[in-house]
Amino acid sequence: MAKDTQDGIFIGANDGGAGPQFLTLKRANRHGLIAGATGTGKTVTLQNLAEAFSRAGTPVFLADVKGDLSGLSQPGEPKDFLAKRAGLIGLEDYEYEAPPVIFWDLFGRQGHPIRTTISEMGPLLLARILGLNDTQEGVLTIAFQVADDEGMLLLDLKDLRALLIDLAERRKEIGAAYGNISTASVGAIQRRLLELQRQDGEKFFGEPALDLMDLMRTDRNGRGVVNVLAANELMQSPKLYATFLLWLLAELFEELPEIGDPDQPELVFFFDEAHLLFEDAPKALVDKIEQVVRLIRSKGVGVYFVTQSPSDVPDDVLGQLGNRVQHALRAFTPRDERAVKAAANTFRQNPNFDAADVIKELGVGEALTSFLDAKGRPGIVERTLIRPPTSRLGPATESERKTVMDASPVAGRYEKEVDRESAFEILQARADKAAAAAEAAEKAEAEARRKALEAKEREKAERAANRGRKRSSRSDSVIETAAKSAARSVARSLGRELVRGLLGMLRR
Repeated sequence: MAKDTQDGIFIGANDGGAGPQFLTLKRANRHGLIAGATGTGKTVTLQNLAEAFSRAGTPVFLADVKGDLSGLSQPGEPKDFLAKRAGLIGLEDYEYEAPPVIFWDLFGRQGHPIRTTISEMGPLLLARILGLNDTQEGVLTIAFQVADDEGMLLLDLKDLRALLIDLAERRKEIGAAYGNISTASVGAIQRRLLELQRQDGEKFFGEPALDLMDLMRTDRNGRGVVNVLAANELMQSPKLYATFLLWLLAELFEELPEIGDPDQPELVFFFDEAHLLFEDAPKALVDKIEQVVRLIRSKGVGVYFVTQSPSDVPDDVLGQLGNRVQHALRAFTPRDERAVKAAANTFRQNPNFDAADVIKELGVGEALTSFLDAKGRPGIVERTLIRPPTSRLGPATESERKTVMDASPVAGRYEKEVDRESAFEILQARADKAAAAAEAAEKAEAEARRKALEAKEREKAERAANRGRKRSSRSDSVIETAAKSAARSVARSLGRELVRGLLGMLRR
């Protein structure tokens, strides 16, 4: 009979004689791959692994792309086919139970909100979300550097928008110190930010930011908490989905201490629809992913990529994935056939069968499995019936989800958004101060013009008064002269008359 052990997680077995397959806990941080075509059982395998890691005391983070994994929060329901599968693989003490679950949601509708700040996201990942070209990414990088140098926090989208406007207005000053900034690039970034806002992306940026320790909880019984990210809405913005998970992985890498190879992982991280991470990704980003995956195992974090085909993952990353679960692949075209052969060649071959043939024959719930042993060596590939889950197959109801959220250890911690002073407020205060100074200068200039005009009017009035006094003085002189002249004429006439009179008397 088989069951989980202190050293390993029971994955499944085969009724044809293959022994039980275990994932060694000490090697679980060497990462893994769950691959297979749609409908072949990848989600149930992910669910099984999440339950098993939780039972071992390891917290888990996973994205619920289709909504099915919310059933992890509820005990399973007895079903004949589940009991039959447990019997076929010799699973001991098969019981229905649910691990402790915390629901999260970037949009805050189906779980506790998850936020980060623009500063923490950084220009490289933000450029990836926005789909910027190299020139636009360069302008964004300058914006982040200016914010750092001028002591401005970039917390949310309005901070970044305000900073970009300020850069455009100061582009000559900024360009001399940091490099050229074109208004066309600024405008393009602003348009992409508006598109992100319309997709509710602004709800992801802000505070309170996620405390990574809230993802690494255990309950009172020592079981690891399974963090389920509601991603069915998020998948409508695949770049935001992929970049968020990459950001979270990078944050874990930056924040967690080096611990080497622990007896079991500190956290296991499942990246569903992993192909979205690498589609159209620039080489610099792929290199960063490869670096994080390669080094994060020493932080005690195991990363498991879930995708349809191993070819969805770049070779440099694929080479880091030591634990493999390969569900069925269908070969309908030559390209499909090549993918099957490539998947088969990633295994350590079993002399008893051809892996390339078996991959095409696997039924639902069957897989080819290969796990690292205690010495880190890949095991021979085996055909395996995957164990049945103990939690519910299928989604939780809305009322069940609400009950889980209300009882959550982080309930109420992230629901209320906080908006402290950051770039927007600083630039707004700077603009208000400049506007006040300009208004004061304008008033002073207007007052100066008013006083100058009054002085000019007074001077004009004084000149007019002076001219009036001068005219009055000249008129008085003329009258006086005329009067004097008239008096002299009268005097002369009287004199002549007197002389004539005297003379006349003398003549007679």
